[in-house]
Amino acid sequence: MYGDPYHQQYLHKEPRRLLQHRPPNGMTCPAGVAKADDWVVPERLDLLHGPTSGVVQLPIHLDWSGQSQYDLDSPGRIIDLYQTVINEAATPSDLHTYLDHAVLLRMWSYMWLPQAVRRTWEERFPELAAVSRSATAA
Repeated sequence: MYGDPYHQQYLHKEPRRLLQHRPPNGMTCPAGVAKADDWVVPERLDLLHGPTSGVVQLPIHLDWSGQSQYDLDSPGRIIDLYQTVINEAATPSDLHTYLDHAVLLRMWSYMWLPQAVRRTWEERFPELAAVSRSATAA
């Protein structure tokens, strides 16, 4: 069981995000480093038809921070939304609903993502790997 009562409230909401091993102290660690196959990835990028402007309110299973409204017309907030959805998506439908193919390609190199997540997406979609390569070459 994860240590303090504050974190206990989240364990039932996102159990797939927990590492399955027990550290020496007997506590379960929250995931920050999950296996690559724990990430939801769409079958095809052209299935991503989410909004590209306006204000989006993410459901609590994607963003429980209390600041789950994202103004997509603000460059920083659209990147925040994409990072949140990619990291927290429970189903491909979450990705289809909130991400857009063209915006994802345009923003890919600007997003901070855990290495396992980025690698999973780039292995599935070579066009994302090409965006990363061109950004590092510039």
